[in-house]
Parts: sequence; C-alpha cells; structure tokens
Amino acid sequence: MSFVDLYSSGEHRRNLAHFASIASLAAIDGEVNLKEKALLDRFARKLDITDTEYSEVIKSDNKYPINPPATSEERLERLFDLFRIIFADHEIDEEEMILIRKYAIGLGYSSESAKKVIDRSVAIFSGKIDFEDYVYLVKH
Repeated sequence: MSFVDLYSSGEHRRNLAHFASIASLAAIDGEVNLKEKALLDRFARKLDITDTEYSEVIKSDNKYPINPPATSEERLERLFDLFRIIFADHEIDEEEMILIRKYAIGLGYSSESAKKVIDRSVAIFSGKIDFEDYVYLVKH
C-alpha cells in the first residue's frame, strides 16, 4: 500500500496525491535542487501537507507515479486543481510553468497539446483572456 493510499478519500488525499506527483517530477532528473525544494515547500503549504507527509513523499526510495486519468475531462480536472493551487497567490513563475508542463505530459497530453492547454489555462486564471474567449466562457 502506498503512502497516499492511507487516506481513504477527500480533498486532502487528492492534495497529497498531487504533491506526491509534483515531488516525483521535481526529482525525476536526480537530486532535488534548491529552487525545486523551494517550489515543493510552497506547494506543501498551499496543499496543507504535514511535515510527516512531506518527509515521507520526498524520501529518495519513494517514487509516486502520475496515474493518467482515462478521460480528457478527468485530465483537465487534475490540471484545473493544479492551476487553482498555483494561482492561489495570483501568479505563476517560471519554475511552476516548467513543473506544470511536465505534469501535463505525465497526465497523457502530447507536448503540443500540453502547451495549448497550459497557455489557455494561464490566460484564464490570470484574467488575460480576449473577448472571444470571454464570450465563449460566459455562454457555455
């Protein structure tokens, strides 16, 4: 049983699973560097990850895979959750952009599709959408 499975349901389980996936992505190239550690610390705070959970997730022998959802709507829901977390402070920095690109590809998007979805999501979450997109969002 994985560490994430200890939580039977709810938002905290989902937050812990997101954090575990993000931590695995940060460590994918070996050691977590200082910038990645700072980003993980920030995500841990935003996701309400305890110190014990944090320590367990970042152990070098623990690797939590991203389990890609079966449907495109479920993939979008996971990205939406992550964008809500990232934009809790109303901004996105370069490290967060790199991480969310890796996450989107891990969810099953191609590089090109991931770029399109991420660019559009950033525009929506940052409030920088054009009028046509605004009309579309309001009408649907």
